[in-house]
Amino acid sequence: MIKNIILDFGDVLINLDKPATAKAMVQHGFTEITPALEVLFQDYEKGFLSSSDFLDEVASYFPNANRDYLIEAWNSILLDFPEHRLKFIEQLAMENHYKMILLSNTNDLHMERVKAEMGMERFLRFQNAFDVFYLSYEIGMRKPDAEIFDFVLQENELLPHETFFVDDVKENTDAAAELGINVWNLQVGKEDVTQLKSKL
Repeated sequence: MIKNIILDFGDVLINLDKPATAKAMVQHGFTEITPALEVLFQDYEKGFLSSSDFLDEVASYFPNANRDYLIEAWNSILLDFPEHRLKFIEQLAMENHYKMILLSNTNDLHMERVKAEMGMERFLRFQNAFDVFYLSYEIGMRKPDAEIFDFVLQENELLPHETFFVDDVKENTDAAAELGINVWNLQVGKEDVTQLKSKL
């Protein structure tokens, strides 16, 4: 029996345009995510460096892009958070059948933009639908590393077979499944989180 639901944020609840940042940076010479950039992005998602230091590092790769442009390019991945999804998780929370946990790989710049775009009243509706709200940069871990799933299970005293995890990234759901967690690798554009109950 499922007692706990863990939801990803990006492309599960909020819509994303994942190629947008890369497209915005092409005019400044971006061609691919190099190993060095990959490490930088992951370190920022783990909160290992501040937004200011992160932007300084990115600027060293793209010296012709000013800081405001870098911020806009970085945040261009973020689209809308449809009301029907927000109402769905609020309804789930109200029913009180499951412990509700958010588990998101994200960063300070993205969350500041989300709050600004949603408005604090709506953002608090979103946050309050969850019993626990884990953002990678606040806890120093990110998916798909096993440590983040172990951390969530242990801190909340969850049993893997009673836990259901939804994420659009197969690497993340595969990592959770290896620990015995039930998973749904949501197919963006074909499925919606509002179909969750049919998957449980």
